[in-house]
Amino acid sequence: MTHDADVIVVGAGPVGLLLAAELRLAGATPLVLEKLAAPSPQHKARSVGPLAAEALVRRGLGERLAAHGGAGAADKARDHGSEKGHFSSIFKLDQALQEEPERQSVYIWQPDLEALLGAYASGLGVEVRREHTVTGLVQDADGVTVTVAVPQGEQRLRAAYAVGCDGGRSTVRRLTEFAFPGTAPIMTARRAQAEILKGAEQLPPPGRQPRGILYYGNGMLATFDFFGDAPEERDAPLTAKELQDSVRRITGVDIEVAVTGETLRFGDHARQAATYRQGRVLLAGDAAHVHSPMGGQGLNLGLMDAVNLGWKLAAEVRGDAPPGLLDSYTAERHPAGARVLHNTRAQSALLAPGPHTDALRDVFSDLMDLPEVNRHLGRMLSGLGDTYDFPYPSTHSLTGRHCPDLTIRTGEREERLSDHTREGRPVLLTPDVRPAEAWRRRVELVQIDTLAYDGLDAVLVRPDGAIAWASGAGAGAGAGVAADSDAEERADEDLETALATWFSR
Repeated sequence: MTHDADVIVVGAGPVGLLLAAELRLAGATPLVLEKLAAPSPQHKARSVGPLAAEALVRRGLGERLAAHGGAGAADKARDHGSEKGHFSSIFKLDQALQEEPERQSVYIWQPDLEALLGAYASGLGVEVRREHTVTGLVQDADGVTVTVAVPQGEQRLRAAYAVGCDGGRSTVRRLTEFAFPGTAPIMTARRAQAEILKGAEQLPPPGRQPRGILYYGNGMLATFDFFGDAPEERDAPLTAKELQDSVRRITGVDIEVAVTGETLRFGDHARQAATYRQGRVLLAGDAAHVHSPMGGQGLNLGLMDAVNLGWKLAAEVRGDAPPGLLDSYTAERHPAGARVLHNTRAQSALLAPGPHTDALRDVFSDLMDLPEVNRHLGRMLSGLGDTYDFPYPSTHSLTGRHCPDLTIRTGEREERLSDHTREGRPVLLTPDVRPAEAWRRRVELVQIDTLAYDGLDAVLVRPDGAIAWASGAGAGAGAGVAADSDAEERADEDLETALATWFSR
């Protein structure tokens, strides 16, 4: 049966667009289907974490991304009253205290990010079909057939694989019957561009209240409500009355509100697909995991799903994937998602009203003044502490971690890792490329003198930025660049194992 594409990607949000671009870079033909006629203007997320920012830098998007950073940081400081990061709205996370302070989030509103990624994907030749609503999905041994409602009627499209990047209420997840266990919400957050017409003088100062959380000012009103139920229809518009009722429950004050612009309502339910793959159907981003937006982790998590999956799925399409490659997507990304669900549940618990939680917050706030605690929380929220468990012994303390944008020195010349990653190929940076010559068609071999990173002499970086192999003074037992020939032979064998695990000759 003729295929319309190699991979049908459902959803043209940031995750779907980046996944499609990664597939295209790796030689597969994606087709993106989106039910909306135009990109959503809603300002859901305001930043991408350091791992996602580095992923975009590796694809040459650093300057375009950075252009939004200054205004975004100012917006965040204005809305939150602090330039520092937070854990459960305790604004004490200090970037200067982190182990690698140069690796940080970049502020960019979600509509701007979507526009950036849309232009990037379009430049690579990715096709996006809007007003295409998926209504059916059937897979067989050879591919996936997707039924789509379009303005002209109904279509059926065929591909080798399909990926649901269609959000927390994913149609792909429902049609494929992925198990989606988790916990129900304990609070509802409401945010709106709004003007307080009456009663503002009776409101307490913004912040934590005995029965919830209230923020207002600069034309914005927001509540974190632990007592009122969200409307049965979750997509129902957020009205002035709903906002007024929420403020009354939290503060006991009656106000009159005029909604003047964008509104947003969300809960803190936390659910995760039991697996991210069922046969030829996969999930990424919010389709695979939903959680509270506390800590701004959602886009970072979803975009890293996309870069992890893209090159692996393309290798399956090309027919040259090593055994088990596609299954490593769930094996690596499911634990990363579970960690985010875990810490956002903890943040919701610390937000709950009551004197016992108040006491716990005081203790937790004091602990955040300890540099080691501050760093621990920073690693947790940024994802920089995530380490993939690879199916071979670790040869270096950095193996399985995500690689920063390393500085490379060769003679008098200085380059960056990102100078060699725009085509989406794996990269080996090493003083001696000879042990990897047989892999030259699959891997970018870059002969260097040194790397400006303590304990690192050579590194193999996968297309998603994960360190597949490393050598140097930070090596674990039996690894590293050593003077004796036995150690050098072992290092070459370890490199061969890593290359064979992830890439075909």
